[in-house]
Amino acid sequence: MTTIELDGSAGGGQLLRTALSLSLCTGTGFAMTRIRAKRAKPGLMRQHLTAVNAAARIGNAYTEGAELGATTLRFEPGPVVPGEYAFATGSAGSATLVLQTILPPLWRCDAPSRLRLEGGTHNPLAPSADFVADTFLPALAKIGVDASIEIERPGFFPAGGGILHVGVSPAPTLRHVEFVERGVLESIEATAMLSGLASSIGQRELDVLGRRFDLGQNALQLRQTRPSLGPGNALLLRVRHAAHVETFTGHGERGVSAERVAERLADEAQAYLNSSACVGEHLSDQLLLPMALAGGGAFTVGAISEHLQSNARLIEKFLPVDIDWRQTAAQAWRVEIQA
Repeated sequence: MTTIELDGSAGGGQLLRTALSLSLCTGTGFAMTRIRAKRAKPGLMRQHLTAVNAAARIGNAYTEGAELGATTLRFEPGPVVPGEYAFATGSAGSATLVLQTILPPLWRCDAPSRLRLEGGTHNPLAPSADFVADTFLPALAKIGVDASIEIERPGFFPAGGGILHVGVSPAPTLRHVEFVERGVLESIEATAMLSGLASSIGQRELDVLGRRFDLGQNALQLRQTRPSLGPGNALLLRVRHAAHVETFTGHGERGVSAERVAERLADEAQAYLNSSACVGEHLSDQLLLPMALAGGGAFTVGAISEHLQSNARLIEKFLPVDIDWRQTAAQAWRVEIQA
């Protein structure tokens, strides 16, 4: 078996997840050293370890170093087997990042799979489950991936305990797609999600977003999670254009006012609206892998993040593709994936 040597210090957990996905997709093993070396807490945290174990389970892989805190991992894949699986992070560690890891190898199978994922669904350091449902999976559908997600129970930081159900169908043929024009703005909607906190907190957040984007009451939704597993707050802003939907997520923090949480989210969304880019920063690096597996694609984004850069260079080690970008406007870059 071919084994690739990888340096994990160039990025965070994204590099590990991409390596796991591509290892299972290509049958290429890898040895990664210095995992998350530049993070405050280096090595495998619970959500990373869950992703490793999930990848090993669906792909009958041999692993060395799969333990909490490990900074070195060896992964040798076997055949990926579709079916019904359940994985839990055991904390508020992100369930969506586990999904991100095992979704590509499962869609390449010849039979469908069902997943039950337990953990954080709205975590400040990961894509929210609503982002996956409203932005990521619809983008994958255009590429040719048929997957669905149901949020049975939200899980907020720090308690976690959320439950997601995911269905994945075989995707025998992926299409080359370009996300370069988002089209006319159709709507902006905001949702404040709360658990174990006063509804007034969410209302204050919605008031800020309503003023910033001139939203009527029918575009503002307050949602309480009951029963509560612990205090938590997520703020969602869905920006729908004719050709693309972006979902922005903010998170309540101890010591940070509801108004400040909403203003930060509004600033992020406004920067996107001020640009001519089609996709947002968080979607941009997640599109690289499916487009690379498809053998081509392109998108426009407002900025080239470190995540995108490090992810692109790692993908090129596994697949015969070139990933390049060039600036096309003051606040827009075109990223191209070519075989």
